[in-house]
Amino acid sequence: MSEEPDTAPRRRRSWLAILPVALFAALALLFLFRLFAGDPSRIPSALIGRAAPVAELAPLPGLMNAGKPVPGIDAATLKGHLTLVNVWASWCAPCREEHPLLMALSQDPRLRVVGINYKDAPDNARRFLGQYGLPFTAVGVDPNGRAAIDWGVYGVPESFLVAPDGTIAHKFVGPLTEASVKDTLLPLVAKLSAASPAAPRVP
Repeated sequence: MSEEPDTAPRRRRSWLAILPVALFAALALLFLFRLFAGDPSRIPSALIGRAAPVAELAPLPGLMNAGKPVPGIDAATLKGHLTLVNVWASWCAPCREEHPLLMALSQDPRLRVVGINYKDAPDNARRFLGQYGLPFTAVGVDPNGRAAIDWGVYGVPESFLVAPDGTIAHKFVGPLTEASVKDTLLPLVAKLSAASPAAPRVP
């Protein structure tokens, strides 16, 4: 009978000792599930189906195309045309990997490609585009990352397909790949292009 008062405290101490281990195991399982669950580019965004964030982003200083300054981004940039918004930086290694795909997509007359330059130095950003090519009809600079937060960006690169009405149709987390372009992006471009009246190509 004298041992009963000690039983409950001992059980509580046992549970308290086990609880951190159990929490760690649960977090580890969640991490592994997210890691191996599938293509990270299919991570849903709360913004899909909603209007793209409206923010005026200044142009990348000194960036020229055919002798003319490349404009920044404003609300009008994202309306009236099917637009791929690519968030990138010169210091981002995966951005280099996907860049040839952006160059190819920039030749698609159904699609306009614009860039948000994320937390970058202007000289480095211009050098990057000079080396790898300029796929963007507009480039807005986001030096402090505030615009990226509004877009719900996890990290660069990320890309958003914006419908002509200004709503976000799809989000690609991580670099674009040949598979994601072929299996997801181009079918969406075909579908949205067919559903929208033809718009003049922006030079």
